[in-house]
Order: sequence, then structure tokens, then C-alpha cells
Amino acid sequence: MSKVEHDLTDEQWAALMDAWGGCAYCGGDGAALQKDCMLPISRGGRYTLSNVVPACRSCNASKWNLEVTTWMRRKKLDERTFLVRQVEVARLVAALPQGTA
Repeated sequence: MSKVEHDLTDEQWAALMDAWGGCAYCGGDGAALQKDCMLPISRGGRYTLSNVVPACRSCNASKWNLEVTTWMRRKKLDERTFLVRQVEVARLVAALPQGTA
């Protein structure tokens, strides 16, 4: 993992958590959120703005090393709505001036 470039900043992570307002998958907001890679590190993913979403421990553990759409289909979650929202949130955070998140 140390050989892969991970460019998600702490500032971007804070902005992602704020923009999602809870777990990106189930909407839960009661527990500490974890960085979940939609394309897992084990499958070539990285900690980047376009690949990371906040996830509750339950969703993150359930997803394990599956690609996000595969997992969402198995769980019968609304894949399209999630993917559209993920793009919107990533664009919003990317557009924030440095030092404002």
C-alpha cells in the first residue's frame, strides 16, 4: 500500500463527511465514520477524492473488498442514486478553495 499514491487530504475527508451527513450507503450517522474505498485497495483502488466515501462500520465491514456496485446489488440498495450523489459530492468538495473544508 505504501507504493500507491493516496492523495485524499484530511481537509477533503472532513468535507466529504460533512457533505454526506452520515454513511454514504445507509445514511446512518450515529457511529464514527470510516473511509471506504468504492474500488477497494485490494482491487487497485486508492484513497482519493473520487474513490472514498464515509461509511459506518457495519456497511464498511459488509462491503469488505467488493466493488461498490457489486455490493449494492447484493444488498438491493439504490445504486443509481448513490452513484449520482457520489459524483455530485466529489465535485462539490473538489471545487472548495483550499483551507475552507
